[in-house]
Amino acid sequence: MDLNGLAMDVDGENLGTCLASFVDDGTVESHRYFLARRTILEMLKDRGFAIPNSEIDTTLQEFREKYGQTPDVERLRVSAMHRNDLTNKVLVIFCGPNAVKVNVIRSILTQIMNKESLSRLILVIQNQMTNPALKAVELFSFKVEIFQLPRMSQKDAIARYYGLEKGQVVKVTYSSEIIETHVTYRCVW
Repeated sequence: MDLNGLAMDVDGENLGTCLASFVDDGTVESHRYFLARRTILEMLKDRGFAIPNSEIDTTLQEFREKYGQTPDVERLRVSAMHRNDLTNKVLVIFCGPNAVKVNVIRSILTQIMNKESLSRLILVIQNQMTNPALKAVELFSFKVEIFQLPRMSQKDAIARYYGLEKGQVVKVTYSSEIIETHVTYRCVW
């Protein structure tokens, strides 16, 4: 194998890319946040928010260079304005791996600058959100959407079939006559 990951035969002829070059030696956590953030950016762009293609097209390697192997969720925040309505502003906050309790919601509210100009808040959570936290969210003066990172039980038949381990992220593709093709990502737990 040469330095570019290409397999070579005895005579030095190129045999193509070696599978070892496709091995991801980064953390599952960084990969999970990369996929979640990219999906959020695509969703915001589809909703008409000004999201640069360069942000969406960021590679996993570029993401890890910028945010590291264990990304700080504070740095993953996304703030954007709608392309056609500059008063329509959205803020996306990633809440980390712990259960979201009312004190977390209060902390988020105190950290938000210019609350009066915010139209929408999107919370991306990995774990459960307590009932008091859900009630606290209802008191916000702007619309709040909560997205829980999709999960797949390690005991799920598909997870068992492929031998998936806890923490792995899998791409799930659905196809039907009605929705054509739909792609989601799930974290095994």
